Amino acid sequence: MDIDVEENNVVPRNLTRPTYVPVDEDHPFELEAYASSYSGRCLVDRLTHIINLAPALSLPAFDAANQELLKLRDIPLYRAVRTAYEQAVTRSDGNLPPIAEIAPLDQKWIDETHAKNQAERQKLEVELKTYLSNMIKESIRMAHRDLGSFYRMTGDHSSALKHLTKSREFCTTSQHVLDMCLAVLDLLVEHRNYNHIATYIYKAEAALDASAAAPPPRTAAQQQPRDKERIAAERERVQCRLDVAAGLAYLGQGNYEKAAQSFLKVGPIKSLTEWSGKLIAPSDVAVYGTLCALATMPRGAIRAQVLENETFGVYVEQEPYVRELLESYMANRFKAVLEILERYSTRHLLDYHLYPHVATLTDLIRSRALVLYFTPFSSIKLSRMGAAFGWSVEELERHVVALIQRGEIEARVDRQNKVLVAKEIDPRAALFAKAMKAGADMQAANRKLLLRMRLQQADLVVKTPKNSQQPAAAASQEAVEVMM
Repeated sequence: MDIDVEENNVVPRNLTRPTYVPVDEDHPFELEAYASSYSGRCLVDRLTHIINLAPALSLPAFDAANQELLKLRDIPLYRAVRTAYEQAVTRSDGNLPPIAEIAPLDQKWIDETHAKNQAERQKLEVELKTYLSNMIKESIRMAHRDLGSFYRMTGDHSSALKHLTKSREFCTTSQHVLDMCLAVLDLLVEHRNYNHIATYIYKAEAALDASAAAPPPRTAAQQQPRDKERIAAERERVQCRLDVAAGLAYLGQGNYEKAAQSFLKVGPIKSLTEWSGKLIAPSDVAVYGTLCALATMPRGAIRAQVLENETFGVYVEQEPYVRELLESYMANRFKAVLEILERYSTRHLLDYHLYPHVATLTDLIRSRALVLYFTPFSSIKLSRMGAAFGWSVEELERHVVALIQRGEIEARVDRQNKVLVAKEIDPRAALFAKAMKAGADMQAANRKLLLRMRLQQADLVVKTPKNSQQPAAAASQEAVEVMM
């Protein structure tokens, strides 16, 4: 007996984000190894994210963040980290020690850093005013660039973006424009401003092409091959950063297919040295690219673009479980795939770029696995299918019904016999229906054409007035339809 399940049993695609992430034997996470891959503000931001989500790691993450903060000059970030830990203490019900016991407020560091920042800001602003009065474009550009870097270092994102974009007016070469775009991209990626990244990637690519097309300076003949190699290496480094930025932008906006394509195009690890650790780690490229590819790409594309991609394979080696995940998926070991995703869900959720998308990506991968498993069968018992995925019959039935209602599987659930049956489509009947529809459409088009010809022969066509073409044309068409 085929039974349609009510819509309230559908597994939703937009799943909620967890506010608590477990860290235990079933969900391991090595904080020290993870933190060693990053430095500077990137490390502090990631540790702050861990403080907010993983109570078991809040104390060591706060200690590590506090040590790194004292090397920086970002006072607002210092206060934000302390606030995050205080909130974690409030949620822990006394399991975490108060912040006053482990790290009292370092007012001396705050005062010294504030005085140092103020002195440097005044110095840079005086330099900018001097250059503006002298109207030296190159000096003005450099002054805006230096102020942008200063404000970025001190945590004033809006002022940093204002000065970096202002320097565009004083750029005299395509290389200057490229440097400005890369600096802005650094800032946007650092603050996860995904919506504006694409704009500056486009500008950077245009400047990169213009810079490459510019005639090289005159050099000695023996130096020209070396210069070409240097230019090619520099272009590869810039393109690598642009691909990573594009992948992060698409990931942040939920466009997982384009995100996968961007991450899979990223160049060698040596080309990522300027961003490695400061904004992203090579292991992150492997995780982001693999999850997005499994969620959106067919099996053949995964084999060709992921497994056979030697450049991306180097990134995959940075995270051994990613290779295991790919091999299990390609070998139809879907139970192992889901177990790996569950085991390393903590690793994924504690990544601030990936955190909003973990539930959706996992659901997409699970759905594609179900479709791939069922495709060769005309019917299959739910118990057998559930064993392949490590689920109970009831849990499997919920997922299958959700896929059927979304149109991803053409099948019906026989709830009485616990069987999933594919819908049989008669190709002959489908072909006849398609042919009849095409014939009816052609007949209707010919009838309208003949009627129009007869109207023209009888001089019954309404002529278009000079000043109002659209209303008359609409009236003529309406008249034809009425007569039909």
